[in-house]
Amino acid sequence: MIVMPSWTLYFNAALGSLVVTAGAWLAWNGLSPHSAAGVAIAAAAFFWWRGTTLTLIWAWSTLLLGLECFAWPVVTMLQIRSPGSEPSEAEMGAILSATLMGLFSACFWLAFSYGLFKRAKEGPGTARQESSSTPHPKANGSARASKKR
Repeated sequence: MIVMPSWTLYFNAALGSLVVTAGAWLAWNGLSPHSAAGVAIAAAAFFWWRGTTLTLIWAWSTLLLGLECFAWPVVTMLQIRSPGSEPSEAEMGAILSATLMGLFSACFWLAFSYGLFKRAKEGPGTARQESSSTPHPKANGSARASKKR
């Protein structure tokens, strides 16, 4: 089992918080510096609290990024909503592209997060191994025997 120094966990927690902050900035079409700093500090504190391994830090980072991608179309619709008037063609295009790209990227990041959480649950060094009870056909020379016939 590989023991990592604690600074690597802190470094990856900081990187994960930057990823979450960038996702929040993209989802909200820009954040104020105070809001971005608040998101970064809250994410880093959360990763420090819940992220005991690198896998868990990045699992939580990708989960939060997936949720931000899912929220992006909703935020876009709320920002474009104007009382009493129809949205313009450009605004409808922005809603459509935010919906398509937001849902596609949310599915990707949430599935990636699921895989990381599953890997973290299995633990280190528990990679699946193929059963060795049935040897590979080429391992014992049976491929040559079948060619000679």
